Amino acid sequence: MPHHPLTTLLLAFALLAPAAADDAHGPLARWRALRDAPHRTDAGELPAGTRVLRDIAYGEHPRQRFDVYLPARAARAPVLLLVHGGGWAHGDKDHPGLIPDKARHWLARGWVLVSTNYRLLPEAAPLQQAGDVARALARVQAAAPDWGADPDRVVLMGHSAGAHLAALLGADPARLRDAGAAPPRGVVALDSAAMDVPQMMALPRRPRLYDRAFGEARSDWVAASPWHALARDALPMLAVCAQRRPDACPQAHALAEKAATLGARVEVLPQPLSHMAINRELGQPGAYTEAVDAFLRGLVATPGP
Repeated sequence: MPHHPLTTLLLAFALLAPAAADDAHGPLARWRALRDAPHRTDAGELPAGTRVLRDIAYGEHPRQRFDVYLPARAARAPVLLLVHGGGWAHGDKDHPGLIPDKARHWLARGWVLVSTNYRLLPEAAPLQQAGDVARALARVQAAAPDWGADPDRVVLMGHSAGAHLAALLGADPARLRDAGAAPPRGVVALDSAAMDVPQMMALPRRPRLYDRAFGEARSDWVAASPWHALARDALPMLAVCAQRRPDACPQAHALAEKAATLGARVEVLPQPLSHMAINRELGQPGAYTEAVDAFLRGLVATPGP
């Protein structure tokens, strides 16, 4: 498989990167900070009248649970299904950086928010994690009418590892159907540098979290790669990428370029933010939130049958 453009740029970055990818300032250190931070959203920060349904099961494993945030009034409301990050090994559905600003913004606009957990490494590899997200989606679609929500107007949104999982499902909707889920309206992928997994795995000094997630076999890299899975019936996607890192935007643009050759829709939204700020600042007032909001409104403008 030939490399798409910008491989040289990524290789150059890898050679300049510190050899100790897991040092005090490296990716794993940041994910350990996420893991060790408090994992409970303060309901007092949410809009008045918000109801929160905790730990709804979509499988037997303790991690196969999601939380539902309901606006004061919901009538055929669209649904935003959030998939947390954490390097495929950490993270949680109610981490404070994931929920409050998004909830304040979209609950006030009549959306239902769902935030899901999934099994983590080493217990579940990324493909199994994507299967968990698909099963969570199926459960959300089945339960949506009970919440005053529209099961036909669901959008997937993930950050980092969660963006990779959401993009993988959006690239090949057959994975969703295999889990009993109907394809959602689209996907918002918040800053993933794992759109083309084999390309990232070819970097000689890549962060170790990629080795732990994807292993040593190229066949496994290809199977878990949204770029390779991309099909003509791929869902509309918005790939948000942080310009303060050198790898995510080239990967997002390459995904969009391949989508264009297939007649699929992938839009790229670069932002002058860090990887963590891409997640944390979404929902705060400003052009970034407005751009994502416009994409979402376009997806759910027509109610389901």
